[in-house]
Amino acid sequence: MGLNKSDMTLLVVVAILALGAPFILNPFPVDSGMAQFNAGYPDLMQRFVIFGILAIGFNILFGLTGYLSFGHAAFLGVGSYAAVWMFKLLSYNVLPAIALSVVVAGLFSVLIGYVSLRRSGIYFSILTLAFAQMSFALAYSVLSNPKFNLTNGETGLQVYAGDPQIFHREGLPDVPHLFGIAMRDNFLELKMGGWEFTFNNGYYLCAIIMLAVFYLSIRLFRSPFGLMLRAVKSNQNRLNYTGLNPKPYTLAAFIISGMYAGLAGGLLASMDPLAGAERMQWTASGEIVLMTILGGAGTLIGPVLGAGFIKYFENIFSKINDNVLHQWFAFMPDGMEDFMVFIVHPFVGKGWHLTLGILFMLVVTFLPGGLVEGGQRVINFFRKRGKKNDDDSYKPDPEHHPKETPHVAE
Repeated sequence: MGLNKSDMTLLVVVAILALGAPFILNPFPVDSGMAQFNAGYPDLMQRFVIFGILAIGFNILFGLTGYLSFGHAAFLGVGSYAAVWMFKLLSYNVLPAIALSVVVAGLFSVLIGYVSLRRSGIYFSILTLAFAQMSFALAYSVLSNPKFNLTNGETGLQVYAGDPQIFHREGLPDVPHLFGIAMRDNFLELKMGGWEFTFNNGYYLCAIIMLAVFYLSIRLFRSPFGLMLRAVKSNQNRLNYTGLNPKPYTLAAFIISGMYAGLAGGLLASMDPLAGAERMQWTASGEIVLMTILGGAGTLIGPVLGAGFIKYFENIFSKINDNVLHQWFAFMPDGMEDFMVFIVHPFVGKGWHLTLGILFMLVVTFLPGGLVEGGQRVINFFRKRGKKNDDDSYKPDPEHHPKETPHVAE
């Protein structure tokens, strides 16, 4: 596969995490009080890997070149719209829809990248943000004009019974499918004691695609092209003095990153055939940046971890309401119970962003390399302890007594 030992190990670890997610993300029995922290249901697992793809693509641009884009959500939205239009015109088969999403997002990124990359630093970031907001405005209002309704405005683009769907025929599901295999269906539901594990068609399609693009990102990071992108990040002026023009490399990285985002948008529409302008807002672009920095910008697995971390908080902590908090602290006296609910309430439910913000500040302050750096520190700590124990087991012999020779039978 063209990978060294460490990269191959990393790919295997990601494969185990992705393919074994229904087990890993359901650690608590369904009837236990901790079951609300389980995340092994299809919708959430799909978001883990789809936004992992999005963050991997963003990391190719930001992690390798240092160009910080605040407009990557535009490609996510364009990919979603392209996929839904493919469903409306041809059929519900997800392969053509995903392919069109990647192509359209790539073409769109050529346009935005060509203009934005004429500047660098904060000016580049502001340009990408401006393009994303213009795209949001177009999708929300201008392109929803009844004469040429391309986006359906705030309602969102979706498939209706009167749409052409040229290649749709009887016997095929009326939902997104892969040659008749419906994405929303489960191919296995396993019960083991108090645990329930769900294996979903759509999730495993997304997981396999994520593994493929993760492998491609490893090859790109280790390629001469990736080395040139690192040179751009290190010192672009010095690179100019060598006579090399960095613009084609940065534009290529921008386009590849945009195509990853388009792929993620196409997969979102393939799991739920609806595309809305909210996917192109500046807040969505900010979330992509948070995912990458939180996991570890410039690392391979960091963006995947960051995406999973944020989506877990968004979907799990946001569901914790006052009733759940009262159940947690029910063992306390009434006054103390109400006091604890009052203290914890701002950090969960609708206030989960506050918890995420505090965690983000702690990570940026104490772990500039993100969650990956945290994992490396833990591993190094245990390695040092193991090495210290090995050193302690060695007892010096100042009198140089001869060691016993084991008996060897003749």
